[in-house]
Amino acid sequence: MAAGLESLAGFLLESILFKLDAKHAAAAACVSTRLRSAASDDALWRHFCARDFALYDQPLDPDGALCPSFKEAYKSWFGSFSMYPLSLVKRAKECWTSIRSWLSDNFPEISETLRKGVSEAEIQQAEKILGVKLPAPTKVLYRLCDGQETFTSNAAKNKFLADLGIIGGYEFYDHLVNVHLLPFRMVVSQTKKLSKKVNVLTMPKYIVVAASFYMTKFFFLNCSSGQLYVGTNNLLENGEMMPCVPQELVRLKADANFDMPQDALLLWLEEHNRRLRSSMIKTRDLRSICLFPETSPYCSVAVTNGVQVRASAVFVPEASEANGGAESYYFSYSIRMSLLPEGCMLDGVYYSSCQLHSRHWIIRSKDTIVANVHGEAVIGQYPLLLPGEEEFVYQSCTPVPGVPGSVEGSFTFVPGRLSRPEGRQFDVKVAPFILEKPEYIF
Repeated sequence: MAAGLESLAGFLLESILFKLDAKHAAAAACVSTRLRSAASDDALWRHFCARDFALYDQPLDPDGALCPSFKEAYKSWFGSFSMYPLSLVKRAKECWTSIRSWLSDNFPEISETLRKGVSEAEIQQAEKILGVKLPAPTKVLYRLCDGQETFTSNAAKNKFLADLGIIGGYEFYDHLVNVHLLPFRMVVSQTKKLSKKVNVLTMPKYIVVAASFYMTKFFFLNCSSGQLYVGTNNLLENGEMMPCVPQELVRLKADANFDMPQDALLLWLEEHNRRLRSSMIKTRDLRSICLFPETSPYCSVAVTNGVQVRASAVFVPEASEANGGAESYYFSYSIRMSLLPEGCMLDGVYYSSCQLHSRHWIIRSKDTIVANVHGEAVIGQYPLLLPGEEEFVYQSCTPVPGVPGSVEGSFTFVPGRLSRPEGRQFDVKVAPFILEKPEYIF
């Protein structure tokens, strides 16, 4: 066998080694001098690093330090993660790499808050303290990135860090939510703290993995089922939660159809990454990641006489209830209005500005109208729109007794200004936008 391999042309020998896994390639190096030379080629180990650990450009170890070769980098990664399926390690690393890359390009301030991964010993210690066995995907995710460093004892610094949650959020009135991925030390401390307040957490299976900065919204991982939950308005009263990921996708064991486990935390972060990458959600004023959808069909767009209105809603689980009631489901909605560069055209006449006077909303729960609202202004303001200027943006909220639902309506504008109208009033359409409890809750 060895003699036969020795006689092969160099490129054929390399082709065979490239088809092996790293373990068997290393074993082949023990057969002969020529095989040892071929199996030591760093191009081969670069191939293994890319295939098993999504390590493509530089031979970096798990902490990001540069190794002298891809072979040494592979040894470092394998030594750190060989207790997990390599396909799972690669998948989790690709998820984090993609998120970090997006943040570096679009919001480097958040990227700078991401911590280096924890050690296997730290995970085992946390499991012992909390009395749980973490799902393998969650352990790999935390081995690669230990959440965010955004909670400090410095009040002035916290005011800046509060908006830097990697998941993002929304605000309306005095309700401000921005969700951060907790570092492992806070997973332990917040789980212990909340277990004294929330009865369901006394069962040794839930851990807190993410929370809004001001601790009004919490995400819990059920370590037994692998599902991720978010607390509702009844969390402290009776431990009520809602699942955040489609249950049929959650698996804690590999099977005939899938070669790796996938818990809800991994699926949740992958979906969040997909939304960032597809521009379904974006940053708002370079201050935070905004969870209001920006793309169809979740964001409606209508243009009337040169006035464009974009509208979308986001589910607010921490204000909602899972057991029904007149106000079971809360939604925050975002309205973005602007005057197109060509200005306002009404009855064939051009106007260089227009100003909002009043609003009209029709809100449906399923097929039933539950609110028909008329009123002046929006959140107490009468926005003046000028051609080509940035959108005027505001957020508000509405409860509905059941889902799906929808919101549609109109704004009444006057050409010119309210103090000096230049033409007749006209209605600007707000196209219907969806109110639904989503499959993925953020």
